[in-house]
Amino acid sequence: MSTFEVTAFGETMLRLSVPSGERLDAARTLAVEVAGAEGNVMAALARLGRRCAYVSALPDSATGRLAANALRETGMDISGMCWREAGRIGLYFVEFAALPRATQVVYDRAGSCAAALTADDLPWSTLLDARVLHVTGITAALSGALTDAALQAKQRAAAAGVAFSFDVNYRSRLWSAEQARPVVQALAQGADILFCKEADAHLLFDCRGESEAVLAELAERTGARQVVMTVGERGVFGWRPGEVLHAPARPVTIIDRIGAGDALAAGVLDGWLQGSLARGLEMGTVLAALVLSQHGDMLRTTRAEAEGLLKAGGALIQR
Repeated sequence: MSTFEVTAFGETMLRLSVPSGERLDAARTLAVEVAGAEGNVMAALARLGRRCAYVSALPDSATGRLAANALRETGMDISGMCWREAGRIGLYFVEFAALPRATQVVYDRAGSCAAALTADDLPWSTLLDARVLHVTGITAALSGALTDAALQAKQRAAAAGVAFSFDVNYRSRLWSAEQARPVVQALAQGADILFCKEADAHLLFDCRGESEAVLAELAERTGARQVVMTVGERGVFGWRPGEVLHAPARPVTIIDRIGAGDALAAGVLDGWLQGSLARGLEMGTVLAALVLSQHGDMLRTTRAEAEGLLKAGGALIQR
């Protein structure tokens, strides 16, 4: 049996935010949270009781230790963390807003320890000692070396008999669609689990039509074994050969809009580990709603809470 159920690598950051209604350029205090796409997924899974390991690079400083403590608190294994004597942690600033203004995000992540990671830095023996290895397009976008590391992760996972999970997670502030398209398509090709927003399916895979047609075309173009496509407030679609599923979004009072996609991915992976895409979609919508109702990117919950909300309601449509 593998030591871990799910592993991942990526950039861990600090999120600094002002309360809704305040402006960043007039801020006097900032709330600090630990963030990062892959770490968010591992945190949610670890809090469900899954055996998870996560690798990033952090400076051996107060900010690096702050991030590591938050990751460790979730129950994930971070023994493979790459510690650096010098360097910095990436930051991003959030100005939450109510209509008519949109929430604004400002990145300050250039030159971070994690962005300087290479494939040679990664503890592959740990990352491949798992049932599934999870990677996102955010990590692949950070540098040429991390693009190579992500592509190597896919190849190494296949050679080791480890399932490969890929979340497109396109960020236009990190790379253009033209830069992202060949890398994202290569990582998506033949993935065991592919996560993609409907808008990213349009932009990066040129899939057109109604949602179910886009989903089917995305599956055909990538050859992925299972495809999970989010459609905003309408919820999420899932595809595997001979089956299309739809789980509506759960009603939620939104406290913090960041982290829902990562929480959904964690729920889907939890279902995948049980051999059920349907259950994964349902758990994903539950976890996404939970993280939207809390402050911070990393979900705080328990298996009992999530299972209770799963049983409480929400329709799954099978077609």
